[in-house]
Amino acid sequence: MNPVSHNIRLSPADLRLNVPPGTRLQDVLFSEGVEFPCGGRGRCKGCRVKVFRGQLPICEEEKNLLSSEELAAGWRLACRHAATGDLELELAQWEMPVLADQSSFRFTPRPGLGIAVDLGTTTIAAQLLDLQTGNVLATQTALNSQARCGADVMSRIDFAMQGGQKELERLIRKQLGDLVVQLLRTRDAQLLTRIVIVGNTVMHHLFCGIDIRPLAAHPFQPQQTGRVRFKARDLGWNLNAMVEFLPCLGGFVGSDILAGIIATGLHEKLEWTALMDLGTNGEVVVGNRERMLCTSTAAGPAFEGARISMGMRAATGAISGAQVLNGKLVCDIIGGGSARGLCGSGLVDVVSAGLDLGSIQANGRMTILSGMPLADGVKLLPADVRELQLAKGAIAAGLRILADRAGVSLDDITQLHLAGAFGNYVNRASAQRIGLLNLPPARVVPAGNTALLGAKRALFDDAALWDTVAQRVEHVALNEDESFQDIYAEEMRFPD
Repeated sequence: MNPVSHNIRLSPADLRLNVPPGTRLQDVLFSEGVEFPCGGRGRCKGCRVKVFRGQLPICEEEKNLLSSEELAAGWRLACRHAATGDLELELAQWEMPVLADQSSFRFTPRPGLGIAVDLGTTTIAAQLLDLQTGNVLATQTALNSQARCGADVMSRIDFAMQGGQKELERLIRKQLGDLVVQLLRTRDAQLLTRIVIVGNTVMHHLFCGIDIRPLAAHPFQPQQTGRVRFKARDLGWNLNAMVEFLPCLGGFVGSDILAGIIATGLHEKLEWTALMDLGTNGEVVVGNRERMLCTSTAAGPAFEGARISMGMRAATGAISGAQVLNGKLVCDIIGGGSARGLCGSGLVDVVSAGLDLGSIQANGRMTILSGMPLADGVKLLPADVRELQLAKGAIAAGLRILADRAGVSLDDITQLHLAGAFGNYVNRASAQRIGLLNLPPARVVPAGNTALLGAKRALFDDAALWDTVAQRVEHVALNEDESFQDIYAEEMRFPD
């Protein structure tokens, strides 16, 4: 007779779970923050867990991805297994701080309550506001539940193309509905009048139920970019509020970037200004009150630790920074304990340090082919340096091309707003050293969560303002620019 449930203990957090026999570990562990970068397809090593007690038989994907030493030590891919008995597993404490916003801004008071949502590919941040005072009454953050189907926008598109779009839509609508309930826990839900959501084009389509297929093939143009309105009850939410997903700008540039333009005031400035948001995708805007241009690059995964051999998010055990002291590399580790992996800001720092130490050459080659030791067995491999080159090369090329299209040079850009969590924590000097940001560090300003700040402003602004600004932004498709490949190749090199 089968037991009613199996016990799973997760260390070092000492979490204890009871699950029915046959429950997929992917379903259990995702809620605890374990990453599944490839969407649980057994193509990467992002969901590794170490078995201390119990049995998880070795499968073929694990033989291909994990070394014999790792397998012997008990490491397995969580996405390949289900609970068939009691288990004790080691996993890092993936407590990722999601960037919220506490900025003040001018507004015209309105009655009632409003909710602003930054719907990111990886993370979600939502805030409840008193529309009369502008005060933030509550904040909720979470990992995007769609991430169990793929870590980045392209893997989500792939999942949707294989018949999973309805499931992705169901997951995110339910999750946002639950977050709204949590925000309103001690409030009168009848006072909630409006919910504003911003996000990239893929999130826009997957929430609004718009066909994703046009974004899966050239010329990668969305079927619809405009503002989409819902009654909350039509989404299955027991509320009387109106829900709006704000308009996208074209291609893979979404309303989160439009919100960033509004939040930074880029659309009103006389001088040339840039906005850059590096998440699972990379978006760049260059402009002023006369003209604005935007583009997107498939550069973000490396900056969030994805596709890096020992990459992880900015969480406990991540190497988040590094510097050279007395000719040696010294790493900063989140939480102060042992290193478990390398997050995006740490990746930029260790490559910058490697260039200064001569361990990495300008063309990206490493002098130690087996990898550059960092801390506690964590290494930087040649393939990791290559991933960073691809990512930073695309971002730098995008910035150059937008400036060229605008008829200005990088020297004419007086300020670059670096948005998002990565922009908030990255060392600007290191970013300049590797050629990611080819501007003096003094001109680069961490801007925080501009998407959330913009969404909060949208709760008070007339729709016409946002639609007018959106229409003024020119979308540039890099894949159609004749100079992109040459500039991209140039920008992949590290500065000498």
